[in-house]
Amino acid sequence: MKEQKLATMSLDFSVEVLKSVEGIKGHSSLVNQLERSSTSIGANIHESHYAHSKADFIAKLEIALKECYETEYWMELFSRAGIMSSDKIESLKKQCGSIRRILIASITTTKEKL
Repeated sequence: MKEQKLATMSLDFSVEVLKSVEGIKGHSSLVNQLERSSTSIGANIHESHYAHSKADFIAKLEIALKECYETEYWMELFSRAGIMSSDKIESLKKQCGSIRRILIASITTTKEKL
């Protein structure tokens, strides 16, 4: 159940990021970085559902977690550079933070069960 919630949250987050950066002009390489890292979170979570082992499952979630941290970096950069509104960035940061906390809990729980 928790994994399905996480998958849904990450997909919703990816869609929200894609919609948020759609109209940004002049920063295509930065937009690309944010799009890639934010969509990679959900892709790795989705892939973790088909892991070959617990270790593979953990590895996929750890990659998703790293992408989450990278996404937070790009969002902070967008905020400081004034590329995206502070309100939009704060909303995205909250979503990303929720995903990050669930990932950390899932990784910790799975490692404890090994």
